[in-house]
Parts: sequence; structure tokens; C-alpha cells
Amino acid sequence: MAETHVLFVEDDDVIREATQLALERDGFVVTAAPDGLTGLERFRANRPDIALLDVMVPGLDGVSLCRRIRDESTVPVIMLSARADSIDVVLGLEAGADDYVTKPFDGAVLVARIRAVLRRFGHASGPGGANGAPPSDAVPVEGPLRFGDLEVNPEGMEVRKAGAPVALTPTEMRLLLEFSAAPGTVLSRDRLLERVWDYGWGGDTRVVDVHVQRLRGKIGQDRIETVRGFGYKLKG
Repeated sequence: MAETHVLFVEDDDVIREATQLALERDGFVVTAAPDGLTGLERFRANRPDIALLDVMVPGLDGVSLCRRIRDESTVPVIMLSARADSIDVVLGLEAGADDYVTKPFDGAVLVARIRAVLRRFGHASGPGGANGAPPSDAVPVEGPLRFGDLEVNPEGMEVRKAGAPVALTPTEMRLLLEFSAAPGTVLSRDRLLERVWDYGWGGDTRVVDVHVQRLRGKIGQDRIETVRGFGYKLKG
């Protein structure tokens, strides 16, 4: 099984070294960086399978680093934030992050979140992780599916709007596949967290809301309807 390469950007020496050791004990290969500019250099040099970015790092902050990475790659990104209610969480998600973890974090929780993200992206996730195969309850492959001027091809993992290709991150694609498998059906945030983010233990619904907003910006603002108090649905 191929080893999973993690880029970890964190300016606190104690947290960086302890977390690196914990991840390496779980079988991950870790490249660490103490600041954002070094992190960007090491990302370009090593092309990791996933990036863990602390929001508050010197030189180039984590949110800006996430944007730079997202300009070049769809590699999964998890933001690390010291405050669960911080605006930095939303800024990180808007910049293209796929998930976030609040500091201080338990090492086992961080590893579980890394593996959950990697499963969505089809990567190996280290010893004991998924092999990249879709889960047994994954959205069935069909297609192409058409919703107005939007065409979704689940088998080819392609999306077109008015005939033009739409570039989606893997998380955005998973989210759209959930919607397109049940057009007109209201999907709750909790269901989307479980199906798309693999949160069997619940999670922060801001992750869903920001990703829906990002998806709307790519496929059309009126294509996904908000059903207040319940969730979202894709217009057929």
C-alpha cells in the first residue's frame, strides 16, 4: 500500500513536533514547515496527498496558503484553528479548505478526520485506512444527468454548464452527486455531513453551508435551493 504524504504547516514547535511524531506513528509520511512561505515551497517540491494548515502562521497565513494551494491543486486541505467560533474557520473554508479541526485536538480525532477526507478523495489513508474504493452505500453511478443547462456525469466525474466544463474539487463533486442522486428532495445538513464528510459523530454545519455556497458559485446560484429550517435541494 502506498504511503500517504502529509504536509503539516504549524509555527508552534511543540505542537508541530508532537503532531508529526503522532502522525508518523500512524504510518503517515510527514513534511513539516514552520511558516506559510516554507509550507508553499515544500508543497510544490513534494506534492503531498493532503495538507494540514494552521490558520495563524507567519509569513503567509494559513488561509492565504490554502488559496495558493487551491490555485494549483485539488489536493485535500484541512485547516487547524484555535477557536471553533472564529471567522478564520469560515475564511479557510471559503478559501477552498475541505474541513477543519479545532485546536487543541486529540491525535486520534485528527487521524480520523484525515482518513475521512482521504476516503472522499480516493487516496489510501495509511495503515488501517480505506483503499480508495467507494463505500458500499455510495451514490450509484448513473448518467449523464441533466438539470436545466447543468449536466452531471457521475461515471466520468464531469460537470458541464451550458456545455462548458465546470471545475469542482472532489468534495464539491461529492456534494453535487448527493444532490443529483435525489433532485427535488430536501437533504438535511446532518445527512450531507454524514454522506459527504463521513461524519458519523455529527459536525459543524458551517462546513456544509460554505461548500454549498462555493458550489452555487460554479453551477448557478439558483440551482440549489435553501429550504429554511431543513436543508437544501437541487432543482430538477
